[in-house]
Amino acid sequence: MMKKLLVPVIVVILLFGFWISPNFQEISAGVAIFLFGMLMLEDGFRLFSGGFLENLLERATRSVPRAISFGILSTTIMQSSSLVSVITISFLSAGLISLLGGVGIIFGANIGTTTGAWLVAGFGMKVKISAYALPMLAIGIVLVFQRSKYMRGAGYVLAGVGFLFLGIHYMKEGFEAFKDQFDLTRLAMTGFVGLIVYALVGALATVVMQSSHATMVLIITALASGQISYENALALAIGANIGTTITAILGALSANFQGKRLALAHLIFNVTTAGVALVFISPLKMAVDQISMMVGIADGDYALKLAVFHTIFNLVGVVLMLPALRPLIRLLERTIVEPVPDLSQPKFLSEAVDEFPATIEIALRKEVKHLYDNAVELISHGLNLHRHELFASQDIAATVAASRTPVDFDIDERYEQRVKTLYSAIVEFATRARAKDLPPDLAERIFTLRDVSERIVRAVKAVKHLRRNATTYTARRRGAVTDIYNELRTEIARILVEIRKLDLADPEERSSLWLDQERIQIESDCDSTNRRIESLIRDNSISARVATSFLNDSGYAYSAMRDLIEAARAYYIESDTAMAEVERILALDEEEVQQIASENA
Repeated sequence: MMKKLLVPVIVVILLFGFWISPNFQEISAGVAIFLFGMLMLEDGFRLFSGGFLENLLERATRSVPRAISFGILSTTIMQSSSLVSVITISFLSAGLISLLGGVGIIFGANIGTTTGAWLVAGFGMKVKISAYALPMLAIGIVLVFQRSKYMRGAGYVLAGVGFLFLGIHYMKEGFEAFKDQFDLTRLAMTGFVGLIVYALVGALATVVMQSSHATMVLIITALASGQISYENALALAIGANIGTTITAILGALSANFQGKRLALAHLIFNVTTAGVALVFISPLKMAVDQISMMVGIADGDYALKLAVFHTIFNLVGVVLMLPALRPLIRLLERTIVEPVPDLSQPKFLSEAVDEFPATIEIALRKEVKHLYDNAVELISHGLNLHRHELFASQDIAATVAASRTPVDFDIDERYEQRVKTLYSAIVEFATRARAKDLPPDLAERIFTLRDVSERIVRAVKAVKHLRRNATTYTARRRGAVTDIYNELRTEIARILVEIRKLDLADPEERSSLWLDQERIQIESDCDSTNRRIESLIRDNSISARVATSFLNDSGYAYSAMRDLIEAARAYYIESDTAMAEVERILALDEEEVQQIASENA
């Protein structure tokens, strides 16, 4: 609603500005070009986020100093604290990094964003950067049209920097011409009131442009051309830091509770830092003068002194907030409480995590595991078993035989709530993800995970069909038919136990050859079961009607086992290791499995 109201207001202001001054058009165009460059820069770095950036982020958050360092470095390189915030929220929502690590990155990003002010004040205001912009644009656009995503990424980055330089050039030229027509220094305000008013203006400008970098460039170019006073420029810079939190808040709207906590931390940090800077503005100005004198910045070079101020007050904010970091985390956890887990709803899939390839795959993998956990509960209860007893059992057959009391639950209702709903979310998320420009190998892995979820759902459906007769013939002793149904229950239960062992095993120790043995065992048991039924009919141990029902049920049971085994193979077995390649060579195809099973039967 706010955006709908804001857009026409901005358009009206721009049209009015264009009407009263042609030079205002040049300034506005400069801002627009700069913002477009920021978008291209972000798109370029997104294309490079196929593994390296994500792995680095995960390692960089193992300690607070490393997280802060990563925030500084990544924002310095990407020149976008907004992009770093979105990446962090995405990874936090996917459960890849801790809230503590995420807050550390945000602290570092606030320091890293000050490098943009140094580049503009120290380079952009003193060099004709449009001369650099045009070659960058020409080369960048050529690279953008290449097939390789990394070449395209480099092209977007290069063209983005070119547009940034071009935007700075037009803003600088516009303000130089604008000052001959209008003297904006007449609007200068002194004292504490002036600080508050201009801080609010800086915050509003950043909210409108969605970029504190753009706001800082606008402030520096206006200051360099003498259109605003130094004191008001300091207040505008403080306000820009407050306004930049809006990007994180908007990014967190589609995130889970952890992403919302991070956005709140960002807001608390920036508002606190801004408050301290406003209250202690005089000592900070004195510190800027001292540091400027020490490093050789001219007393009248207010653009560079603004960059010094921007760095100092962000550093002061981090120094002040670091001792309160863990109390801040506790405050965030109390303020935004983790919701009670709803097993019927996706836990990891959201729009926040489908921004980057690594979080897409990892979030989907975790959601498929969530689906499997729900499925194991339904399969176990559908067979009148309890998971905790089954997984702790030393004798699965004895545990199954002793589990005769029907579990009182509606399997159809539970299926709709805890399996079908999640499966629908997984299919929707995977379809949305595959529509993106993803690397072919990643797109294939996403398809594989969707296939895993489909097999899990099929296994649950099979047990749904099996449940009624399994309950009827095992709740009390009915002779041979009870034995054969218990054997089916035991086989399915054994598969669940073995998959759990696979889940708990070290990834390097998981072997697909074990799965081949299980497939052989399933096919062998299937063949022997059919022969045993024929023998029981001949001996009049079971009726033909019961035998027919059992053969249908055994079909469901073995189908469930096959789907569970293949789902486990696709989910757990690494496909890109040397050992996996060896195992692929040694693995049996379907015909070989059937042949060995027949020989063993």
